[in-house]
Amino acid sequence: MRYALISDIHGNREALDAVLDNIDGKEIDRIICLGDIVGYGADPNYCVERIREISDIVIAGNHDHAAIGLTSIAYFNIYAQQAARWTAKTLTKKNEEYLRSLEFTHIENDLLFVHSTPYQPELWGYVLSPWEAELQFSQFSEKICFIGHSHTPVEYREPDTARRIINVGSVGQPRDNDPRSCYYIYDNDADIGRWIRVEYPLDITIHKIIDAGLPPVLAERLQWGK
Repeated sequence: MRYALISDIHGNREALDAVLDNIDGKEIDRIICLGDIVGYGADPNYCVERIREISDIVIAGNHDHAAIGLTSIAYFNIYAQQAARWTAKTLTKKNEEYLRSLEFTHIENDLLFVHSTPYQPELWGYVLSPWEAELQFSQFSEKICFIGHSHTPVEYREPDTARRIINVGSVGQPRDNDPRSCYYIYDNDADIGRWIRVEYPLDITIHKIIDAGLPPVLAERLQWGK
């Protein structure tokens, strides 16, 4: 079974299309989205509809829940709060209902898929260090937990085992100083995976965000991968 794992699209239509074009032809059996389809970007409805069309499994993210009133935006920074409010007003009723239907986790083939953390995923915690990863390993039994949320591609290994926590990176808003989209391909039979980086027409996305009246900083940061 070959998986394409995508996460944190954040309303970035151009990045999503570029990644899906890259996935096409790679003999992928299942596409799994780890959440945050919306937030920050100017094309939330397109991204929700496209993800719903092409994904086999979709996990809820904190920005998805924020846009439909299921989680507080009080802990968001001011720009994320503005984007969440704009997204909430922009989403169609159908897409809002779809986001409301998403689960926090999914398990198959000894793999756990979640947006934030294995432990209490609804609290939207982060795995940002080996120490935090060590705490999380005791909260799941599968060989690999795939996550998103921090937008940073990284792998943590449990000492003396083959168990891993793998952050698949971000399609729509990378934050590892590389502005290219990022996703992960995993072959479950061979137990081999790799991150894929994809160029997309960044200038179009930047102009869309500004034209939509969203905070300009959300556009500017894309060109630096921050």
